[in-house]
Amino acid sequence: MRESTVRTIAKAVSWQALGLVVMTAIAFVITGSAAEGGLVAIAGAAVGMVSYVLHERLWARVSWGKGGDQSSPRN
Repeated sequence: MRESTVRTIAKAVSWQALGLVVMTAIAFVITGSAAEGGLVAIAGAAVGMVSYVLHERLWARVSWGKGGDQSSPRN
């Protein structure tokens, strides 16, 4: 069974929110400042999003493992 787009988006948003809370808490413990902790969490989320997009774009250029080419190994 395939999940709906709305469910996928809801999961992504909840995962991101959980990550922001966890990163804020970790940075708060390290810095002692909720504001600095939040800033670290937001910066981490932004860098992570950009890194993910770049990672996906690079992998989109790699043909390995996509199938279609019967001469390439399957594993």
